[in-house]
Amino acid sequence: MNKTKYIFITGGVVSSLGKGIAAASIGALLEARGLNITMQKLDPYINVDPGTMNPFQHGEVFVTDDGAETDLDLGHYERFTAISLTKKNNLTSGQVYDSVILNERNGVYLGKTVQVIPHITDEIKRRISIPSEGKDVAIIEIGGTVGDIESLPFLEAIRQFKLDKGRENVLYVHLTLVPYIKTAEELKTKPTQHSVKELMAIGIEPSIIICRADRVLPRDIREKIALFCNVQADAVITAKDEDSIYDVPLSLHKEGLDSKIVEFLNIWAKTPDLGEWERISATLKNFKNSVTIGVVGKYVNMKESYKSLNESLVHGGIANNVRVNIKYINSEDFEGEDWEGDFGELESCSGILVPGGFGSRGINGMLRAITFARENKIPYFGICLGMQLMTVEYARNVLGFKEANSVEFDPQTPHPVIHLMEDQKNVDRMGGTMRLGSFPCVISKNTLAFRIYSKNSKKPSADKKNCARIYQDGNILINERHRHRFEFNNGYREKFEFSGFVFSGLSPDGTLVEISELINHPWYVGCQFHPEFKSSPLFPHPLFRDFISASLKSLNPEKKTPSPARRKKPKKTKA
Repeated sequence: MNKTKYIFITGGVVSSLGKGIAAASIGALLEARGLNITMQKLDPYINVDPGTMNPFQHGEVFVTDDGAETDLDLGHYERFTAISLTKKNNLTSGQVYDSVILNERNGVYLGKTVQVIPHITDEIKRRISIPSEGKDVAIIEIGGTVGDIESLPFLEAIRQFKLDKGRENVLYVHLTLVPYIKTAEELKTKPTQHSVKELMAIGIEPSIIICRADRVLPRDIREKIALFCNVQADAVITAKDEDSIYDVPLSLHKEGLDSKIVEFLNIWAKTPDLGEWERISATLKNFKNSVTIGVVGKYVNMKESYKSLNESLVHGGIANNVRVNIKYINSEDFEGEDWEGDFGELESCSGILVPGGFGSRGINGMLRAITFARENKIPYFGICLGMQLMTVEYARNVLGFKEANSVEFDPQTPHPVIHLMEDQKNVDRMGGTMRLGSFPCVISKNTLAFRIYSKNSKKPSADKKNCARIYQDGNILINERHRHRFEFNNGYREKFEFSGFVFSGLSPDGTLVEISELINHPWYVGCQFHPEFKSSPLFPHPLFRDFISASLKSLNPEKKTPSPARRKKPKKTKA
C-alpha cells in the first residue's frame, strides 16, 4: 500500500465495554492477514502519564521497553499482537497541552492566539502520524466515552483526519452497548442510537458499529441499528460476552469484522491464519487440571491494578494445559492485634505470589505470607516489591536481623537490606523518574533461573517476546522491564549467599540484583523486574510458565503441617 490506513475506535453509552480488547482483537486479526500494524491509545486526562495515579482510580500502569508509563490498554495491544510499543503509542491531553504551551512560550506560533482549534488538534494529529509512519494500518483507540467534555479535542482531531488523509484511508469504528432488559425480555437499541447520534453531531459518522451484548444480535435488531445509525446491516457486529478475552478475536472474525474492515479500506490482504488463536481457545476450554494461586497484595479490591499479572498467570496455565484459579488476598488480612495466625484461603493455594506495589500499607501481612510459603515449601514468586520483601523476610527470620527492613518503610532501620538506588537519591519529582524500561540481566549457570530461561534461549526465533541468548562464559542474557526506586543492598550480599540464598541474576556489571532464589526449596524465586509486561498467550513468559508448573507439582490433598508462622495463638478467655 502507498498510504497508511487509519482505524479510529470510539466508545459510547458506558465505560468499561472493552474498547481496548476490541482494538487489540482488530490488531490480531489484521496481523493474521499479513498486515504491518501499529496501535495507539489517546487518553483524555490531563496527567502527562498514569505513573503517579492511584491504582484504585486508574488500574495498572503498563511499562514499555523505552521506559514509558502508559495506560493498561497498551498491555492488551502487546498481548494480542507481535508489536512492541513505545512512549509514542500513548498520548494524553497532558502531553498535548504541555507541548503546545511550551511552543507558545518559545514563540513558535508567531504571536497568534493559541486555541484548541487549530493548535491543540494539530498537535494531536501530528502525534498520531509519528508512530503510524511506514505502517499498513494504524489502529487508534480514543479513551473515555462520547459525550465526555475532555474527549472533544481528540474527537475533533480524528474528524479532521479523514479530510487530511482522504476518505479511503480512514475508518471509524464505534463500540456501544445493546442491553437486554430481563423484565421486558427485549434487547434495546436506543442507547446505541443515542450514542451514534452524539458522535454524528461532532461530525464523525461510523462505518462499523460493534455492539457489546450478552448474546448474538438477531437479524432484525441489526437491521434496526443499521437503519437508525446509517450503516450497512452487515457492518453491525456483535461483540458477545465470552468466557475468555482470548476468544474475542475468533468471535469478531466469525462476525466478519476483519473482512468488513479490509473492504471499507480497500486493502489487499491474505486470508487470516488464526491457527494459534484456535489452539489457545481450544486449550482454554479443555484444561486437563487446575491449580490455585494466591496473590497477596494491597490493591486486590481493584483487579485492574494487576491486569498484566492476572493475564500472565493465565498464560502460564495455557503453557501447562492447566486452569489457573486466582485468589486475590488482601495482605492486611494477616495484620492487626487480633490476628491469630490464620492464613484463611491462602492455606488452600498451591502457589503464592506477592506482586509489586508502593507504600507501607499491608507490608507486614505480605511478610507473613512469605514466611508461610518459605517454611511450608510452597512455590513462591516475588515480583519487584515481592522480591524485596522476600529478602527482608529472610534477613529477619533466617539471618537473625530482626529489625531488617527496606528504607522505603523504615528510613532508620539498622539493617537496610533494601535501600534507595544511587541515582534516585537526589530525585525531587515523582513522575517518570523511577528506573523505567528494559534493562539487561545476566543469569548464572547452575541456577533455577538459568534452567527456566535456557528453554527459551535454544529457540529464540520461536519466542520473539521473551527470547534469551547465551552470554559470555555460558551464562544467559535477558532483557526485562523495570519500574522501581529501591534495590538490594550489596553490603549484605555475602551474608545472604553464605546461608544458601542465591543471587542468580545480576546486571552485566554485577552491581544490581535482578533475580534471587533459595536452595532447598521447590520453587522460591524473586525478580526485581516485571515479567508480566512481556507475557502473552502466544508467548507465555518463562517465569510464569515455570511457576505454574511448580505449583501444579506441589498439589497435595493432605493437610500441610502447621509452621511457626501459622500456628494459632490461644484464644483469650473472659475471667
